Amino acid sequence: MDKEEEKAASEEKDHIPPENERSGTEECLPEAKEKEKETKHFIRNILWTTAKNFTVERGRQQIEELISTWDIHGSWLHHSEFLKQEELKDSKRYHYRACWGIPTRRKPIPQATASVYFVIVISKFRPDTAPVEVFYRLESSRLIRRPEQCQFREKWLKDIIENKIACTERLASR
Repeated sequence: MDKEEEKAASEEKDHIPPENERSGTEECLPEAKEKEKETKHFIRNILWTTAKNFTVERGRQQIEELISTWDIHGSWLHHSEFLKQEELKDSKRYHYRACWGIPTRRKPIPQATASVYFVIVISKFRPDTAPVEVFYRLESSRLIRRPEQCQFREKWLKDIIENKIACTERLASR
């Protein structure tokens, strides 16, 4: 009986691949592994200032610093501006906007622009030495993103502008 149990255990081991071979996509589709490597994005972020050292201008400078880490083609131009300060019960919020466009020689004023809205939050309950919290969203989206959790994509700007141009063209053709 010991030999039968050993044989059954041996057959069971044969059906369980070693840990380094357990992914079916790697065995069946070696190109899937390559594509997975390409789609993984390294999320770049900056060290944000502390609540104690924050000023409206420092916030705008840090947003510019964050934008400089984004992988965006050089043909895109933007300007950033402070919009407003909001006083809440538990925090202060500072609102900014970065407006993007692609001017060309033929059309130095872009047909459409895309805006990214930033909010810098200073909590009244956290110590002054804690870094500020930063969030951003695209003008056409209600999804709020955090710079340390999501790498910005140029495609988002392109999609906004393409949608605006398509909408304008549809309205003009009526």
